[in-house]
Amino acid sequence: CLEYLEYLINPCKTMADRKFQLPPLLRSGDTVTAIAPSGSLKNTLALEQGLAIWRKRGYKVKLGLNYDQVNGYLAGSDRQRREALQSAWLDPQCKAILGIRGGYGAARLLEEWQWDLKVQPKWLIGFSDITALLWSLATVKIASLHAPVLTTLADEPAWSHARMFKFLETGKLDPLQGKTWHQGQATGILLPGNLTVATHLLRTPWQPDLTGVILALEDVTEYPYRIDRLLTQWRSLGLLQQVKGIALGRFSRCEPYPGTSSWTIIEVLRDRLAGLKIPIVSDLPFGHDGANAVLPVGQQVLLDGDRSILESNPKM
Repeated sequence: CLEYLEYLINPCKTMADRKFQLPPLLRSGDTVTAIAPSGSLKNTLALEQGLAIWRKRGYKVKLGLNYDQVNGYLAGSDRQRREALQSAWLDPQCKAILGIRGGYGAARLLEEWQWDLKVQPKWLIGFSDITALLWSLATVKIASLHAPVLTTLADEPAWSHARMFKFLETGKLDPLQGKTWHQGQATGILLPGNLTVATHLLRTPWQPDLTGVILALEDVTEYPYRIDRLLTQWRSLGLLQQVKGIALGRFSRCEPYPGTSSWTIIEVLRDRLAGLKIPIVSDLPFGHDGANAVLPVGQQVLLDGDRSILESNPKM
């Protein structure tokens, strides 16, 4: 493929230098497939509500092979979940793959997985544990969408629904407003994800090149000392020093264990990210337990610490 040929010609190019392949934009009437690559379905009503939002928009939604399977905490065996992903990826009628829920398990699929680059790529949509698949796709320079899964979609505000479909159908996004922790401006490829899941991909074949990226992180239900441990791992590997900017979403339910002496989650984040001398914008509306604004994986963005915004598709 052209991307691989470009790599052979100039292997020193970083991810920030090479353009990602964008799946085709969606339009009403397209077929999309819902799969469960991670945890088993817990809330059938939430799934039905999420499916209804896509169907109301005019899309035909197919349920993947394993959507209702249960194998311990997983939505079926690794083989079943891998086959569901492969079936959707290879299906020429399928234009997007919708994650049903997070939980745990997506990284297990990568042990015996290789993206078939001979087929036309399609949008892979999800967040949380599905970070493992989004980042794996990023290693082969295919764009995806960090966005609500089907079982959280109905809890999103109307503007979040509109933002998701606007991007998928037009490729355009409005800026997100946050709070500045460190001023300055930086442009680069956006790489959003769940901090815990992303940390467990470091130094594996599924870690994308982090040189020059804008890193966007969120997490849920982790004690502050655990977030400290994760970010210390990034610092020890020298990876935070490679990125050009950091966008912080919601770190929800990350309170200290009751009755213990602890820093707050904000104090931990400020401590571990201090001294990087790059733009840092916090309080952006993405992550768990609240509005989860879609973020395009693999697209050029501007992180503006002077105006406290994250802007997709900036005019450069």
